Amino acid sequence: MDRMSTAYEEAGRTHQKQRTRSALVAAAREQVARGLAPTVEEAAEAASVSRATAYRYFPNQHALLAAAHPETIQSSMLPPDAPADDPAARVDLVVEAFTRLISETESQQRTMLRLSLEAPPRRSELPLRQGRAIGWIEEALAPLEERIDDDTRRRLALAIRSVSGIEVLVWLTDVAGLQSTDALQLMRWAAHAILHAALEGDLPPTSHRSNSSSKSRGSRT
Repeated sequence: MDRMSTAYEEAGRTHQKQRTRSALVAAAREQVARGLAPTVEEAAEAASVSRATAYRYFPNQHALLAAAHPETIQSSMLPPDAPADDPAARVDLVVEAFTRLISETESQQRTMLRLSLEAPPRRSELPLRQGRAIGWIEEALAPLEERIDDDTRRRLALAIRSVSGIEVLVWLTDVAGLQSTDALQLMRWAAHAILHAALEGDLPPTSHRSNSSSKSRGSRT
C-alpha cells in the first residue's frame, strides 16, 4: 500500500475505515480463491463499496492482490514456544507451517503464482516476488549465525525455499502426478534433507561474487 492510502486509513474514523478495507480484502480473496484476479472496481462492487472509496485504499490491482494474498498477514512462521537453539526443529516447524498454509490456500496460491509469472519482471508488489518465505526460513536458521556466514546462510534459506513453495506443489501434483498429501510430505522431507546436509558440513556453494571479492581482497594483501 502506498503512503497516500496509508495516511487515508490512519486519519479519522479508523474503525470504520478498517471495516471497509477488510470488506474489500475479503471480497478480493473470495474471487482469488475462485481463480480470478479481481480489479479494484470488481472488489468494490462485490464489497458494496464505491469505486472512489476503494481506490483510496488500493491505488491499483496489484496493491489489492498483495493485500488479498494469504501470506500478507504472516510476520513469522515460528510458534512462540519454538526452541531458540535448535535450527533443525525450527526449520521443520517453519516448513510444516508454510506448506500447510500453501495446501489450505492452494487456489489463491495458484492464482498468485500465475499473476507473478505474467507480471513484468520488476513488478515487486506481488507477494511471490517479495521473498516473505525466505525471511521466515532465515529466522529459523538464526541459531546458525555463529557457525555459518551470512551469505552461506542466505543460500541455505534459498535452497530450502526452492523445495517448499507453491511452484513445487504445482509441479509435484500437476506434472509428477503425486497426490497433494504425498507432495507436501516430499517437500518437507527435501527441506529437512537439505538442512541435515548443511549441518553435516555439506554447505551450499558460495556466490561467484563472494569468491571474486575474496580473491580481490587476497590480491591486495
